[in-house]
Amino acid sequence: MRGLACVLMFQTHCYDSWLAPPARKTSLFMWSQLGGSLPAPLFLFLAGISFALVTDKFRQRGAAHSQIAKITIRRGAEIFGLGLLFRLQAFVLAWPWAPWTDLLRVDVLNTIGVSMMLMGLVCWLAAADTSAVAMRLRSIAIATPVAIVIPLLTPLLWTTWRLRWLPWPLESYICGVHTYSEPQAWLFPIFPWTGFAFAGLAVGFLLLSDWARRREAAVFAMLAACGVALIALARTLDHSPPQLYAVYDFWHTSPNFFFIRVGLLLVILSAIYVWCRWGAATWGFSPLIQLGQTSLLVYWVHIEFVYGGRLRILPSHANSIPVATFGLLFITAAMLVLSRLRTEWKSRSALTRRAPAAAAAQ
Repeated sequence: MRGLACVLMFQTHCYDSWLAPPARKTSLFMWSQLGGSLPAPLFLFLAGISFALVTDKFRQRGAAHSQIAKITIRRGAEIFGLGLLFRLQAFVLAWPWAPWTDLLRVDVLNTIGVSMMLMGLVCWLAAADTSAVAMRLRSIAIATPVAIVIPLLTPLLWTTWRLRWLPWPLESYICGVHTYSEPQAWLFPIFPWTGFAFAGLAVGFLLLSDWARRREAAVFAMLAACGVALIALARTLDHSPPQLYAVYDFWHTSPNFFFIRVGLLLVILSAIYVWCRWGAATWGFSPLIQLGQTSLLVYWVHIEFVYGGRLRILPSHANSIPVATFGLLFITAAMLVLSRLRTEWKSRSALTRRAPAAAAAQ
């Protein structure tokens, strides 16, 4: 799923950065931007699933719940720190054109880090003095309502309940206001984006349960059906006359759009399961799997070649669809090569580290 998120991210960023104004009025650009509404939810949703896997693994090794919380929260802080470092790199490369306020922009890495720290706190609360089974159930019982409440509060925190008394760098983590008077749709504040991580956390602990492991294929089919039902329900509510919010923005703050995307994530998760178990992923080398293994690296690098001031490979907002598409194919191929090189380097480094230990054992 991370590999799919990378490919969707590439096409969204490339067309958004490179297409000239006339090309931005075409159906291709519209569908490109619609596909661009999925990469961030995919990354956050998978962060939640991965968090559940890591937490459960530590638990099986006998680690105390306080130790697990410390490790996972620290990892979230590291991701948050990487997000700050990424902004610093972008600022330095864009010097002297970039304003200093770009250093405090709330990007997806920042939100993933904050989400992981919050999930660490939730898992710490759920795991206190309980068995592994009880911990999973309590984690699901906490994560599910959190994933529902966050999108429900989003329209209010973006409009009528604005926390204007906070300094803008802090308020931006609530509604993505940055330095402007109104929230900005291109940022990734806690509301609503962290909700995707908690949805993934609940799904992750469900998949780890003994009940789900005994019925693996059936559970993924059930998740797909739940995803379709959630999409249908959200669309029905969106078209219903009663409105709960004074300001309703479907594409940016609507809980209905949030739940439609969660439904799509469940369907994609089930499709990926089928693809990995019986589909093309079993045939050999998979570019999607390869990209997914180094998603942070390719995210970090491709941004500078697509949006960067000095390293951008095509001029901004000045290209036709064929030229931008060629640039997209080049970026995708280059990131795949970079990903493969990174994987091989890690494998060789691991072999080098193990060699002295193996020699000493003999």
